[in-house]
Amino acid sequence: MKKTVAGFSKLSKEEKINWIAKEYFSNPSEAFSLLKSYWNSDEKIQKLHDEFIENTLTNFYIPFGVAPNFLINGKYSTIPMAIEESSVVAAASKAAKFWSTRGGFKSSVINTEKVGQVHFTFKGDESKLELFFAQTKAQFFTDTESITKNMQKRGGGILDITLKDKINLLPNYFQLHATFDTKDSMGANFINSCLEQFAKTLKEEASAYDLFSEEEKDIEVVMSILSNYVPNCLVRAEVSCLVEDLVEKHIPNPQAFAKRFLQAVQIAEVEPFRAVTHNKGIMNGIDAVVLATGNDFRAVEAGIHAYASRNGNYSSLSHAKIENGIFTFWLEVPLALGTIGGLTSLHPLSKFSLEMLENPSAEELMQFVAVAGLAQNFAALRSLTTTGIQDGHMKMHLNNILNQLEATEEECILIRKHFKHHIVSHSGVVDYIQNLRRQI
Repeated sequence: MKKTVAGFSKLSKEEKINWIAKEYFSNPSEAFSLLKSYWNSDEKIQKLHDEFIENTLTNFYIPFGVAPNFLINGKYSTIPMAIEESSVVAAASKAAKFWSTRGGFKSSVINTEKVGQVHFTFKGDESKLELFFAQTKAQFFTDTESITKNMQKRGGGILDITLKDKINLLPNYFQLHATFDTKDSMGANFINSCLEQFAKTLKEEASAYDLFSEEEKDIEVVMSILSNYVPNCLVRAEVSCLVEDLVEKHIPNPQAFAKRFLQAVQIAEVEPFRAVTHNKGIMNGIDAVVLATGNDFRAVEAGIHAYASRNGNYSSLSHAKIENGIFTFWLEVPLALGTIGGLTSLHPLSKFSLEMLENPSAEELMQFVAVAGLAQNFAALRSLTTTGIQDGHMKMHLNNILNQLEATEEECILIRKHFKHHIVSHSGVVDYIQNLRRQI
């Protein structure tokens, strides 16, 4: 039977759920009850969530946690993290504690430039187009004054507009490439509004330009849209200390550890198969804070991975060195974030996160996010080059396995006690719980 429906978006939430439950589930009432069990008991909050997207059925919860003891630029902070992966918050917290006694994290914003483009085709003399743009450039700024007025009051606005010739890539393809500073907002709506006005100005001015032929006047705008690749919206985070100060319980020989750590980073710099997983670990920290603060983690992911490939090969986002007996570990990543507008002011937990971070500016939030990524990467590499990643990860994952197996409280106590001294694996836990149940 073909499962199609007309006017689905116009149905009430209950009607939508009833249709889904009836068409796709053998037990419709059970499916309905499951979805309803995740509704917020506060009707006002639930209505807010319902209106974030179209066709909302329920809420999909992931854990919201915190990683304390982050010493960043001489000040302690507790960082909010929204993520489902079991070991991420624990790893970030351990890294924060480790570096809090070794000088902490240093972070700085390198630049905050964001990008938008008007993509268009032009058939004609390229030198005439360049002359046209030079003579018309000021008009693009003039025609967007009503859009940029408030942003300029906050110190932001349009930074520059350039004409880019891309005919080596596609026939007749050109761009208006614009750069922006959007201050504490992520700025997507602002940038896109400016770009759409640029497109109108481009067509209007071209149609009246005396030096263009009729064909040249007929510029076709393909699209006007911001770019999530922001290589000049950069933040740096780093840690450093004397190699000998790296010593701790799992690092009895800090010199050997520093050497292995450096080699691990170098491998990620040259080997894409390793670099992808290496950078995924960094994104565990970055995405968790981006999501907790109501920012767009998909845009951040896309931009950062593009940045990791900027030199023609996918490579590590983080780097390390040992010079004059000092170990230094750092990363630079592009982050287009906001602390006003969008979900940052709508989602109650996003507002909570930002208040916990003491209401940071967008630049300050960039630093928190970069530090979380570096901390996560340090924790992963420390495990990989010492005890191995599975020891700590699987112990954190044990709770998930116990929940899957529907272990009783008594069984959980016995299983956790046993696996304090044994390697955790899914099959090992299954075997152990089956033996327990056979003995009852």
